Amino acid sequence: MDDRKENAVTTPEARDRAAADARREAAVEAALARLDLPAKVALLAGADMWSLPANEEIGLGRLVMSDGPAGVRGEHWTPDDPSVALPSPTALAATWDLDLVRRAGRLLAQEARRKGAHVVLAPTVNLHRSPRGGRHFECYSEDPLLTGEIGAAMVSGVQDGGVATTPKHFVANDSETDRYTVDVRVDERTLRELYLAPFEAIVEKAHPWGLMAAYNSVNGPSMSEHAELNNTVLREEWGFDGVLVSDWTGARDTVRAALGGLDVAMPGPATVYGEHLVAAVREGLVPEAVVDALARRVLRLAARVGVLAGAPAAVPAQELPAPVDGESLVRELAARSFVLLRNEGGVLPLDPAPASVALIGAAATEARIGGGGSAQVFPTRVVTPLEGLRAALGAGTDLVHEIGADPRTFLPPAAFPCTAELLGADGASLGTAAQADGSVRWLGALPGGVSFTDLARVRLTGTLTAEAAGRHSLAVRGVGRFTLEADGEVLFDGVLLPEGEDPAAAFLNPPERRFDLALAEGRDAEVTLTCTMPEASDFAGFGLVSFTLGHAAPTASPDELIERAVAAARAAEVAVVLVGTTEEVESEGVDRAGLRLPGRQDELVARVAAANPRTVVVVNAGAPVLMPWRDSVAAVLLAWFPGQQAGEALADVLLGAAEPGGRLPTTWPAEEADAPVWGVEPTDGRLDYAEGLFIGYRAWQRRAGAAPAYWFGAGGGYTDWSYEGLEARLVEGASDVLAEVTVRVRNTGGRAGREVVQVYLATDGSDRSRPDRQLAGFAVVGAEPGAVATARISLARRAVQSWDTAARAWRVNPGVHTVEAGRSAGDRPLALALVVPPQA
Repeated sequence: MDDRKENAVTTPEARDRAAADARREAAVEAALARLDLPAKVALLAGADMWSLPANEEIGLGRLVMSDGPAGVRGEHWTPDDPSVALPSPTALAATWDLDLVRRAGRLLAQEARRKGAHVVLAPTVNLHRSPRGGRHFECYSEDPLLTGEIGAAMVSGVQDGGVATTPKHFVANDSETDRYTVDVRVDERTLRELYLAPFEAIVEKAHPWGLMAAYNSVNGPSMSEHAELNNTVLREEWGFDGVLVSDWTGARDTVRAALGGLDVAMPGPATVYGEHLVAAVREGLVPEAVVDALARRVLRLAARVGVLAGAPAAVPAQELPAPVDGESLVRELAARSFVLLRNEGGVLPLDPAPASVALIGAAATEARIGGGGSAQVFPTRVVTPLEGLRAALGAGTDLVHEIGADPRTFLPPAAFPCTAELLGADGASLGTAAQADGSVRWLGALPGGVSFTDLARVRLTGTLTAEAAGRHSLAVRGVGRFTLEADGEVLFDGVLLPEGEDPAAAFLNPPERRFDLALAEGRDAEVTLTCTMPEASDFAGFGLVSFTLGHAAPTASPDELIERAVAAARAAEVAVVLVGTTEEVESEGVDRAGLRLPGRQDELVARVAAANPRTVVVVNAGAPVLMPWRDSVAAVLLAWFPGQQAGEALADVLLGAAEPGGRLPTTWPAEEADAPVWGVEPTDGRLDYAEGLFIGYRAWQRRAGAAPAYWFGAGGGYTDWSYEGLEARLVEGASDVLAEVTVRVRNTGGRAGREVVQVYLATDGSDRSRPDRQLAGFAVVGAEPGAVATARISLARRAVQSWDTAARAWRVNPGVHTVEAGRSAGDRPLALALVVPPQA
């Protein structure tokens, strides 16, 4: 049960680790031996929303979990306990930089320790099967190799810090529609070569201490009950020795979950385990040896993170990484993730700084730093693009901002401070909490230690000062009964109900109702929104309060907003237009209806570009969007969801202090009809992966004469590179490495830069069941102007293997393969033949 697999060379450090591993396993076995059946079963279910229970008799401490793909929330989802908000996981993948991602993982571990969490529920390593996937911003890529490498780096970084991870969602949770009930139908070869591959790579390379089972079913069984995949493949074949935890409320059947290898059912205290599992064992439905195996793995996790007495933690305190400056790292991550897709005439970087800049877009002042859903955190602070550019440009540049086109479907939270009063059933005040704005979100715990059992209503009160005369818009967004009063008038007294069957819809995608309020300029109006808790004021047994008081001041008409933006662009030396998706477009729990930018943003870009030839478009999205104007603007910069230092990172890249280092981790289509895989809606409860292996660039390669808007791997920087040499050498023996490849590139531009060297392995085309080529390796290199950089890349033996369904084993595809090196899946200037023998 080694936590860190070593090579055959025995060193004092390796011997010390082996001894620590042995002591840890001995402590686990000793603790397990002291537990009776109910005590063992008690380890397997949440004590509450986020933790597993302590057991003082065996020296077991409370074990805390936290969401964490882009920031560690901790147990309390509240602005009173903010978190460092990292760029979205797709942005991290766009760096293609394993060392950088590992540093990001160490930051997450540092945040977890600060918040008292032992397990980070991340990373999300499902694939970008269709661009419509609503949660793609939280995943890495369409390619299993890139996903696995980035995921392994993230897991290694977090666990370097002594904090466990749970790569998720195992497996085939690649879209959100009916995710709780859908049965994904996928053939065994496709499952092995695409969707299982990232998990397999992460288990092999990074040895995660946990994994999360998906909600969905795969070829029949639910993933929380899938004995073949959870026990046979994951544990017996891959050697995974960590904990398999359910997605929240994902465990549904006591016997099938236990026999299917589900170690932990979350959240608690009401789960399918507990007394139900004790009864199943006593009735002979589940062998006690199965419970022993589940409990052993939970105790091993506790030992690894340091909450089991007598067991040395996997990472002793003296071996923890040096502290990380979170804000500086987030700024660096964001800049390195930005993808430069177009730069006509070298308009970027803006060096020297222009005399005047028109910054256009709603996101300039209300930064879209992350996607919606469980990946959200309350950031420690947010630097908006307007703030970042204003600070970087200084007084020497006239910086003007116009909204242009507001894409939001829902009103933003009221910007004025509010007070939330928690009330009991008798109307008595139980406590108050200051709110920075109109959003209330408490998950798992209430302010001041108030009990959810005692809470009957929450009354949110604030004062709206009308800075402009006219009709102000107020909104109620949430699920439940609400009463909205403003300026002495009751505007709403009714019930809002969630849509769909997703149990998390109450806080992921709640409905909204809007109301008008006419106010004179300078008028103060008291606004009160009261939320009455339903009888079950919780989500599956744990506390949840989530609602928003929205507000928007009177503004110009949509036509006037665009005209103002066009006028500002015409008068400026450079126009920078920020466009992007919204929380309701890209969010957990819902897939995208289409790929067009919401609202009138496409019209805005076209009008601004016609007014100013030096128009730079910054795309603020976590997944592909259509860009019908892409060839008519000077520059296109993809900024993803860049995290809390968004404005600083954007200023760094636009002004040349940093180079945009990102490359696309997913192919971007030019039109919706071009997407190789579009459907994400199940039919009769089933979602067929009928396309097999052909998603993303694998599918595009089969389209004669057709090309996407931007290929997988595409992106540029502020210098140029020539590809000058390619060598490949087969590695003999039983190593997992097939070949060692060397690629020489030269920086032919005028400034230092970085290049992502990508190596693809192409077939001879005789076997049409295989993709024409696949990513086989990559490396990030840097060089000064005129200098040569050498990328050394190992190609795994798996690159020439296919899954043989009949033999249920991997088989080599011998013969001539072509090693190709280049800048993207569509730009591979170097190639050479590699003959693979049958015994490889």
